[in-house]
Amino acid sequence: MTAVEATQRVAPRSPGNPVRALGRSTLAAVRMVGSVGVFAVRGVAAALTPPWFLGQLWRQFVAIGFFSLPVVGLTAIFTGAALALNIFTGGGRFNAEQVMPQIVALGITRELGPVLAALMLAGRVSAAIAAEIGAMRATEQIDAMRTLSTDPFRYLVGPRLLAGVLMTPLLTAVADTIGVAGGWLVATRVLDFSSAVYIRNTIDFLQSWDIVSGLIKAAVFGFIVALMGCYHGYNAKGGARGVGRATTHAVVSSAILIFGSDYLLTTLFTHAS
Repeated sequence: MTAVEATQRVAPRSPGNPVRALGRSTLAAVRMVGSVGVFAVRGVAAALTPPWFLGQLWRQFVAIGFFSLPVVGLTAIFTGAALALNIFTGGGRFNAEQVMPQIVALGITRELGPVLAALMLAGRVSAAIAAEIGAMRATEQIDAMRTLSTDPFRYLVGPRLLAGVLMTPLLTAVADTIGVAGGWLVATRVLDFSSAVYIRNTIDFLQSWDIVSGLIKAAVFGFIVALMGCYHGYNAKGGARGVGRATTHAVVSSAILIFGSDYLLTTLFTHAS
């Protein structure tokens, strides 16, 4: 046994300093927030200033908006139907079944429509963006763009941010309509509500701000979904395994930020109204 081995065997490894570990974690979190903030500023600047790549923008409109319609529509109609059944059951305990149309419409337009549409986009769109850009990073296509004097932010990030902000409110409007229709379908076919009364109660109860606030939320959520996909894909490292990690991180971070921003926006809108 050498002297070095004897020393390592005798001297036990000292436990890590919890304060130092907490400091490292805090610095890493601050560094991450700063990196995302700088990336977002560069992406917004690329999206709002010329030159624009209109072909790439149209491609993202189709990928984010049109191809997401089936999953958003199915989610909305089943959510509206289940919400109507639960509200009818809960309202029956207080003899308040007749307020079910109003609560379904309010819950979907202000909360469930934008949140569920954004979560579907997080699982479908944010993952796809991260995988596509991450694969381009792994195969050095982004470096090739710079060599050809093409700004990757203008070609890759800007169009996706614009498409996310513009298409998510449209998808949310579709989700609101289909979700309310799902509640109407269950109410009239299963719960013996009058169709005319249900529709009249819904229209008379909803206010324009209920719909507009949900669409504002959707625009913010769409920006988050596109930003997280672009950020994690653009900064992917480690080949195919790094692309997989970037995809996972994009979906998880999008979902967390959607819920957090939803609470903040709901608090702001509640105080504003």
